[in-house]
Amino acid sequence: MEYTIKKLSLLAGVSTRTLRYYDEVGILKPARINSSGYRIYGKKEVDRLQQILFYRELDMGIDQIKSILSSPHYDETAALKEHKRALLAKRERLNKLIENLDKTIMYKEGMIDMNDKEKFEGFKKKLIEDNEKKYGKEVRERYGEEALKRSNEQFKNMTRAQYEELGKLNDLIFENLKKAMETKDPAGELAQKTADLHKQWITFCWGHYDKEAHAALAQMYVDDERFKAYYDQAGDGAAEFLRDAIFVYTGRK
Repeated sequence: MEYTIKKLSLLAGVSTRTLRYYDEVGILKPARINSSGYRIYGKKEVDRLQQILFYRELDMGIDQIKSILSSPHYDETAALKEHKRALLAKRERLNKLIENLDKTIMYKEGMIDMNDKEKFEGFKKKLIEDNEKKYGKEVRERYGEEALKRSNEQFKNMTRAQYEELGKLNDLIFENLKKAMETKDPAGELAQKTADLHKQWITFCWGHYDKEAHAALAQMYVDDERFKAYYDQAGDGAAEFLRDAIFVYTGRK
């Protein structure tokens, strides 16, 4: 069956303006333009729009979706299975937030007690899922499934005070990294203080410390553009400087 842009808009619940935009950016082209100049969409385009909307539901940007769909290795069936896994995880998170909200209402009405840890369970779960979406694949490849599970459990079990301490450590890392870069010496006192703060930070996250894993993580900060961009907020070359300081700290050549 074929659809005009208006009919496809009604079918999918998206505006004709959105469909025109998808055409302009090259993510969803019509099958053809008829003699009257109308965009006509067929089964292939309907299926592609469904995939786009699945990805949009997972909060992906248009450029990222376009890159995925344009990949020569794109597998539509595998993508649908991954959509299902991600949406089930999202549903679980929403259920957790709703449960947390219900408990908070009952707590405010004096019906139950609620400790500080319980107040943030739903939000911490979302952070874990966001990190999984961004970095899960890389972490599994480098450290294995068990390491990722241990880290997630460590994070979920943090108290509010521990979570706040984690944030303070992160701020201190950036603060000291900026100062250390001015010395241009990754083996200097300030750089080594930064490396030690970073050790404390990952120990909080992992629940243990390993020198080799610390050094490997520092290298990933340089190799992965997302991590590199994050640490380079402290200044150009900050990711490389932090890696070098950690290499010195861990004794890696």
